[in-house]
Amino acid sequence: MRRGIAASALIAALAVTTAACGSSGGSGSDGKADGPVTITYWDTSNATNEAPNYKALIDKFQAANPDIKVTFVNVPFDQAQNKLQTAMGAKGAPDVFRSEVGWTAAFAKAGFLAPLDGTDAAKDVSAFQPSLIKQATYEGKLYGVPLVTDTLGLLYNKDLFAKAGIDKAPATWDELKADAAQIKDKTGADGLFMRAGDGYYAMPFLYGEGTNLVDAANKKITVNTPEAVKAIDTYKSMFTSPGTVKADVTTDSYAHMMDAFNNGKAAMIIQGPWEITNIYKGSAFADKKNLGIAPVPAGSTGKAGAPTGGHNVSVYAGSDKAHQAAAEKLAAFLTSAESQTFLALKNSTLPTRSDAYTADVKADPGIAGFQTILPVAQPRPELPEYSSMFAPLGTDLTKVAQDQATTQSGLDTAATDFAKLLPGFSK
Repeated sequence: MRRGIAASALIAALAVTTAACGSSGGSGSDGKADGPVTITYWDTSNATNEAPNYKALIDKFQAANPDIKVTFVNVPFDQAQNKLQTAMGAKGAPDVFRSEVGWTAAFAKAGFLAPLDGTDAAKDVSAFQPSLIKQATYEGKLYGVPLVTDTLGLLYNKDLFAKAGIDKAPATWDELKADAAQIKDKTGADGLFMRAGDGYYAMPFLYGEGTNLVDAANKKITVNTPEAVKAIDTYKSMFTSPGTVKADVTTDSYAHMMDAFNNGKAAMIIQGPWEITNIYKGSAFADKKNLGIAPVPAGSTGKAGAPTGGHNVSVYAGSDKAHQAAAEKLAAFLTSAESQTFLALKNSTLPTRSDAYTADVKADPGIAGFQTILPVAQPRPELPEYSSMFAPLGTDLTKVAQDQATTQSGLDTAATDFAKLLPGFSK
């Protein structure tokens, strides 16, 4: 979600050899290890509720592979893309890391990632969902193995719905606004608390009007079309309608949203499965059955959908052969059916391969709820710069949500920013 990788960074990355920290272990001149190999793994999961379970998997891997030592580093997700980009463009890069699906194509284009076709990491490719393998592919080569997948859904408090006399989740944005007002009137709780100034969370509104940030196939920027303006007008109304929380643009806005929902102060949020385990810790969800999960509401076209998100495990191209081989082995372990089942049960995240959906996994209410809405999730186009567009879009959406810019002018600015990232695209 940052700006595209600069050409100078690419040149530096291609010049990197054993200077990277991932290549610091012992190896001979032919790249074969002459002793235990130490590799570095960067984990980008939530440090509170997810990272301890990734660390447990790393410990299990080391126990089964005494010739490989793994240095586990948890990097905050909101800093990870920039840190990875900087490290791979100079030195200090990890040998293997958890990469958000939107980063993979950009890193591959820059030459930072090792292709995994035919390696230990990709030996079970047929077990994964084809659409997720496609998202990890750039120009015909596989640069990541799908680890977890996700999308956005409408999460709601069933108890507050019942107290307000509402017996089902809203199917359209207009229904959601009506429900929010009714919940506020009947219960005193806010009906909706939605994340402001984050382009990713605005995507369901664009999909609901049948549009996207760009038309990648025709190389056209579409973020400021009439359909997009209508979508963002609806998005803006989610902060100004009765029963909705006004746009929170503070640095702690995400935490404020989750605290309000987890403790029953807000009845609805738009959120992904990565927060399920934290939600269950909230006072409003001591009974897990109180959590409702539904598709995001539909727009005026009748269409509903949210982005396909998730994370791949990728291997750094600058490491030597011994370290790459060890990294590929770790990637295979982390994305195995056994490991994905473990992560699903511990973190309530969605596996990327069918054989990880055991009976116990399917019985998890959070996973079951999101699994039903995955079929309408929309994969991102194979466009390396796509994730870099969310940062400027978020800045412009913040201004729109605060009435510092009209919807049209804010999206026109976004289109201009996109044009700098996509020089071959027309507006």
